[in-house]
Amino acid sequence: MREREGEKLTGGVHGTDHRPRELAQVALLCAVGAVVALAVTGLHGLLVLFCGLLGLVVTAVGGWWALTHHGPPRIVGAVGAVAAPVGVLVLAVTSNVALLVLIALGLWIVGLAFARAALRAARPPKPMPLRETPAPRRPVLIMNPRSGGGKVERFQLVRRAQELGAEVVVLDTSVQQDVAQLARRAVAEGADLLGVAGGDGTQALVAAVAAEHDVPFLVISAGTRNHFAMDLGLDRTNPATCLDALRDGVELTVDLGRVGDRPFVNTVSFGAYAQIVQSPQYRDAKTATALDALPELLLGTDGPRLTAQAGSHRLEAPQALLVSNNPYAAPDPVSLGRRPRLDRGVLGVLGVRVDNPAQAAELALRGARATGLTVLSARQVTVHADVAEIPVAVDGEALMLPTPVECSLAVHALRVRVPRDRPGADPAQQDRSRRLDWRNVIRLAFPPSGSGSPDRGSSDRGSSESGPSGSAASQGSPPANRAWEDGAWANGRWKDRPWTSAQAGSRPGGRPGGAPAEDDRRTNTPPEEHLWENRP
Repeated sequence: MREREGEKLTGGVHGTDHRPRELAQVALLCAVGAVVALAVTGLHGLLVLFCGLLGLVVTAVGGWWALTHHGPPRIVGAVGAVAAPVGVLVLAVTSNVALLVLIALGLWIVGLAFARAALRAARPPKPMPLRETPAPRRPVLIMNPRSGGGKVERFQLVRRAQELGAEVVVLDTSVQQDVAQLARRAVAEGADLLGVAGGDGTQALVAAVAAEHDVPFLVISAGTRNHFAMDLGLDRTNPATCLDALRDGVELTVDLGRVGDRPFVNTVSFGAYAQIVQSPQYRDAKTATALDALPELLLGTDGPRLTAQAGSHRLEAPQALLVSNNPYAAPDPVSLGRRPRLDRGVLGVLGVRVDNPAQAAELALRGARATGLTVLSARQVTVHADVAEIPVAVDGEALMLPTPVECSLAVHALRVRVPRDRPGADPAQQDRSRRLDWRNVIRLAFPPSGSGSPDRGSSDRGSSESGPSGSAASQGSPPANRAWEDGAWANGRWKDRPWTSAQAGSRPGGRPGGAPAEDDRRTNTPPEEHLWENRP
């Protein structure tokens, strides 16, 4: 895969477009300038650089010590984690090299920006295909008035939705209500679109009903974090803009996750985080509750022992395990970033196990390449434990599920109606967190003689990703590159989607159904590179 990627990025031009090559050359120039600026500082600059790396290690070790201990040892670790970067800054100032170090750092940051721009220009990320569909005639929207701190009332979502012809069901938060049952009743009474203004957990429950009845689903970003809305490109600052889809919208077809018998749109968490959110005190005191529970969870003296099977990979005793509906771009334990696509038909898997300060330091220095971090993709993940029931956080909601716990995807199961204009729909913006490899930048800047133009994906992916006009879905025939599900394709539409992994048919090239090897590791390449390239 790395060799093929290199071949695609050599050349630096597409026809007469020299922009990728020029951007790559500017990036390398900035990188060289940063090295020169640091070299000018002499031994003092090299000392600051060395101390900076040492400070990063001390910060990681101090952080680990603070998280795995109570009382005075925690205070010592926290002080060390904060004092290390401060000490490096003081050393740079007193050595009279602070200005040159800042110049070198600035040049390096600018170089990184140009390098990412060059790679995006050479291989622009492909957006999810859109489909033109008629506006709904009887939309039904379910709204949680307490979600997101009262966004339903603050943005007058009920009135605005009714003005657009939608029927609105406002949840009574004083009693427990079954939102899935409310959605089924709405479909039985003739609703041709279901929508939710609420958190991601509520979104998933109603989305499953929409997928079951093959009606479009509308996401209104009225929750607290709105991760699903973010990855759909919706405006999270003003949920009222999501209602524009009722009068001028298009459809996306995305995957829907399932853990046990429950749907999910974002993530399923096992281990430390899932254990912490079970605490009744978590909602009112998140930080204090987490700090109180982490020492025992990280050192293995509390909580069940987990084992995860993801394809052919086995993860032994992860302290934290996250399974996502499609992989995140360049994920790490602190920030997952975004999912560039929600229609790849594969689960993202992130496992973390850090047993000692040395591994914490390695994680700080090497990031996703550290041995304590496992990043891969699989079509099914099964989690076993040494107890009959384990805590699980499904889209942030605390549950207890019987073991073994199975995570799978219903591929292309959900039709999502979104506004035609979405602020976060730019695929380059969604993909900006992908990991950078300077070897690819060098290939772009100085292509081998006689090399052709870089592959922008037009030869093997353009037809399948060109949108409705060029897709098999618009022509009433099953898409050749789409993973099959029994009974899923009928009369030009996806029907009767089972809650199982896609059952792939044979394809040339070895891998069934165009699917990736289940044990594809993605520690050295962004998720998109390890997903099968001929998928729409």
